[in-house]
Amino acid sequence: MTRALIVIDVQESFRARPLWETISDPKITDKVNRLVRLAREAGEPVVWVLHSEPGSADVFDPALGHVRLMEELERRDGEPLLHKTSHNAFTTTNLQQLLTERGIRELTVCGIRTEQCVETTARVASDLGYDVTFVVDATATNPIPHRDAPADLSVAELLADPRTLPADEVVRRTEYALAGRFATIATVEGLEAAARRPA
Repeated sequence: MTRALIVIDVQESFRARPLWETISDPKITDKVNRLVRLAREAGEPVVWVLHSEPGSADVFDPALGHVRLMEELERRDGEPLLHKTSHNAFTTTNLQQLLTERGIRELTVCGIRTEQCVETTARVASDLGYDVTFVVDATATNPIPHRDAPADLSVAELLADPRTLPADEVVRRTEYALAGRFATIATVEGLEAAARRPA
């Protein structure tokens, strides 16, 4: 099999932040688990990635205990679990080596956040020559503050600011930016339907 599923940053760090209440899909783990089951049924490897910022003293600092997969996720023993310190899943890990050793040329990507680590990984993967499928409804993100907004906005202030970009708009813009250039946009249901069709 030449395809692998890459699950990016679906980790407890995000649920440890007040901003989690604004997440576009609080049940993202349900859709990720559906993708994981599809990959396994097809004999495709699953690679799990976590974001880590050692020494930062925030929710991405491993010392605080939040840098771990969300508890609902169904990782199996033996499936790679990589820790990255960059936005994309390649630069600070051995992901490319792992994929090359297994003959992987196609990637399905999902995770948190849509326009940040998942999109960045998709773009880098495309530049590296991988055929990328971006499963948009198996990603999640938050509203984004305007560039001139104060850095310490509360959730209420973020949502009240008319300049804030809503999460659904972030997802929509990501689709437009990736489609036809860096990735094929897909949905979980669409991939499930494709898997059920006779070969």
